[in-house]
Amino acid sequence: MQKLLTYLQLCRLAAVFTAMADIFLGFLLTKPELSPGRDFGLLLTASSGLYLAGMVFNDVFDRQVDASERPNRPIPSGRVSLNAAVTFGGVLMMIGVGAAALVGLQSAFVAALLVMAIFLYDGLLKSTLPGPLAMGACRFLNVMLGASTSIDPAAGVPTVASVWALPQLHVALALGVYIVGVTWFARREATISSRFQLAGALGVINLGLIGLVAFVLHWPDPATVVRSWNAALILAAIGVIINRRLMNALFNPIPAKVQASIRTLLMSLVMLDASVVFFINENRMYAFAVVLLLVPAQLLARFLAVT
Repeated sequence: MQKLLTYLQLCRLAAVFTAMADIFLGFLLTKPELSPGRDFGLLLTASSGLYLAGMVFNDVFDRQVDASERPNRPIPSGRVSLNAAVTFGGVLMMIGVGAAALVGLQSAFVAALLVMAIFLYDGLLKSTLPGPLAMGACRFLNVMLGASTSIDPAAGVPTVASVWALPQLHVALALGVYIVGVTWFARREATISSRFQLAGALGVINLGLIGLVAFVLHWPDPATVVRSWNAALILAAIGVIINRRLMNALFNPIPAKVQASIRTLLMSLVMLDASVVFFINENRMYAFAVVLLLVPAQLLARFLAVT
């Protein structure tokens, strides 16, 4: 059990439910229900495998930094060897890509792009200026993975034109911008953060939130006006909660407050996804199902770090 717990810590299992929420969102942006269930289940598996693999390779590439800043992490503490971590991450990545390939060519293509974005961030760009953009691209592509079975009515099959289209493109971009801000906010989470950095990240995070509000308020169907305003109010309430936490860290940028803010930002992804699902689909059970992902995420977050 101790060994299992170590591997769950390595892949930060608690945060994977935010990736699952993206798949719910992307799928329901392009379909009225979670059908075919086979494709939805495979996309959940693909997203989970790739997300967890990204977390593992994050620690693989960060092992020297973690040795000084986070010596209790599985690799620097010696609880997981480098070879075992690479093997574990590789298996998770193969599961992710394989599951996407079973769905179809377009899903496999998006998964391949996601793999590239993961390695670009983990291995090359994390400490550079465009690093947050690479992480934002990962979240953008994860939402697009959920939408990768979007059907072209004329062709009757998923095509490039049907997948890379509205409305999923707008929502995925907004969430990508949000994660750019989250990543920038977390840049120096293990030490005292710069207030200038946190303020800039706060602005980017709110830009992503504004993008989601703009999406629900500019839906072309007049019949959804009431639902649009309800969804906008829900998103605004989530934004207030997020900004309250961020302001606490901004005025006292110690690691504990910054890391608490990051946990709030990551867990809020589930609620943001649920809010958009609430807007786009009249079946409230789907939004409720997304919200329920918070239950295992919060329970596991008590024992497993999410940052």
